[in-house]
Amino acid sequence: MSAILCRRARSSVPRRNSPLSETPALPLILYQRDDCHLCDLALEVLAAARVPEFESVFIDDHALLEAEYGTRVPVLRDAARGVELDWPFGIETLQRWLAT
Repeated sequence: MSAILCRRARSSVPRRNSPLSETPALPLILYQRDDCHLCDLALEVLAAARVPEFESVFIDDHALLEAEYGTRVPVLRDAARGVELDWPFGIETLQRWLAT
């Protein structure tokens, strides 16, 4: 099984070993794929909404994440609250979701 490709977005915090850990380094996680135009659009929305730091997790070549998010990416997960926001979402929807 391939290692999870994990990159930080707007962060210099060291990477954790697994995005599936119970205490992620950052509460917001964006599950995405490489070369995904919808994921690129989601990143634009996150930037426009001035979302705080988040962790980008690429699900490519990871069986568990593929099974969970394969047809749903991009998905934004708030690990602290245990809730997810599926694409499509706009700035207003995202801000309301973050505020609840």
